[in-house]
Amino acid sequence: MAADPRITLSIDDRGRGGSVARVVVDSEARLNILGSVLIKQFISALESLRENTTLRAVVVTGAGDRAFIGGADINEMSRLDQDTARGFITDLHRACLSIRSLPVPVIARISGYCLGAGLEIAAACDLRVASMESTFGMPEVRVGIPSVIEAALLPQLIGWGKTRELLYTGERITAEEAVRIGLVERATSLDQLDTAVSVWIDSICKAGHNAIKLQKALIQEWEQLSPEKAIERGIDYFAEAFKGGEPRFLMSRFLKRAKSKTE
Repeated sequence: MAADPRITLSIDDRGRGGSVARVVVDSEARLNILGSVLIKQFISALESLRENTTLRAVVVTGAGDRAFIGGADINEMSRLDQDTARGFITDLHRACLSIRSLPVPVIARISGYCLGAGLEIAAACDLRVASMESTFGMPEVRVGIPSVIEAALLPQLIGWGKTRELLYTGERITAEEAVRIGLVERATSLDQLDTAVSVWIDSICKAGHNAIKLQKALIQEWEQLSPEKAIERGIDYFAEAFKGGEPRFLMSRFLKRAKSKTE
């Protein structure tokens, strides 16, 4: 008998005072689709990480290999009215926002179906890696609703033309095409998926902890600003980095290593 759908959260100690969290949508028998209960659990799990000072990165994935997140629960949505629909979709937006509001990078580890709400969750993440067997789509119009909330992030990833194509047709695309259009950063064989995630995490953990947090915050500001304003804010963030001792420590270590190689 399948276990009840749930969100599982685990935290891996990476040493040197750092940790990486793994958030799993665990409803494999139902393709990890998101209903109200799972959405609220997802929000709670992500929000519990916000004050974790050791956190360096978060991985979001689905249980099993058949689906990352197969979408929102159509059976539940079929019973919504105008008032309850607003509450349902607002909670789903909050789930996406819980990803974007984390101060560290969030990686979507995608295997199998990444549809509708699943693609919105993936779009809210900072980086996306998929197995070659994965498929992507926004099929909402086929069941009588527009694609909304974090679908608004898609034009920044894939441009307006491809966004319109996905949203108007409801057609699915392969992982290969998803990489080509910039929807995901990398696609790999299923047996190399965790290795690809680990490569990114290793690089993030080698970087300055505060620098990564500042970088994520700055990138999110860039999304909203003109190029001129974005450059000005970058100057502010550069100066902010020097409030602590991280640049001095990491630059000194770099210079020592460079000197040792020339001796």
